Amino acid sequence: MTDNKAQYVPGHALLAGRTAVVTAAAGAGIGGATARRFLEEGARVLISDVHARRLKETEEALAEEFGPDAVASLVCDVTDETQVRALLGEAVRLHGGPDVVVNNAGLGGTAALVDMTDAQWSRVLDVTLNGTFRCTRAALRAFRDTGRGGVVVNNASVVGWRAQAGQAHYAAAKAGVMALTRCAAVEAAEFGVRVNAVAPSLAMHPHLVKVTSAELLADLAAREAFGRYAEPWEVANVIVFLASGYSSYMTGETVSVSSQHP
Repeated sequence: MTDNKAQYVPGHALLAGRTAVVTAAAGAGIGGATARRFLEEGARVLISDVHARRLKETEEALAEEFGPDAVASLVCDVTDETQVRALLGEAVRLHGGPDVVVNNAGLGGTAALVDMTDAQWSRVLDVTLNGTFRCTRAALRAFRDTGRGGVVVNNASVVGWRAQAGQAHYAAAKAGVMALTRCAAVEAAEFGVRVNAVAPSLAMHPHLVKVTSAELLADLAAREAFGRYAEPWEVANVIVFLASGYSSYMTGETVSVSSQHP
């Protein structure tokens, strides 16, 4: 069998001169990989996360590599409307407004529905779906007010399409993100804004290893056509495409970064 490990693709200035806001961007997951890829493509990036220490460390590492003028950070809990408004306001203050907003913040967990508490259900929905709603709403208001158009990319999941035991709350939230994406796209088209989503399956990073059993990770990887998990930057590459001019006629779409599209 041939080696199916992906090769990292260098940047091509696809986002040169643009300003991007990326939520949940501290660390080694999809958000952090997206921030890095955006910087490699020439964008200025405002990263946010609820974890202040990790966020600052991420900002410092990226600033050392790409320059202090290319990256800034602001702590943001997407369940707090005031903090969400402040995040988009910071993009306006720093660069006159965002051009791209990537809603990556989400919260998972495993619980059988028969035993799931209201608190477990509500917490996952509030971060993953309501948080995406708050950030999308704030992004659309910023785009409308600046009058220069823009792009929103939401992070959904293949579990928004398919069933997985123990994931009723997360699956419901991600299916909601897909529906939110479609409806927001129709409304935002009138002021030149595109709204799309990505739907990854298994994108490996250190935190996932800590909270997921090795057996489940192996099972999820085996379901994929390539027989392996995705690297976070492979998902980020698709986000770059959706943020760039190469997807200028795409809106309301959810792009599967997986072979598990229904």
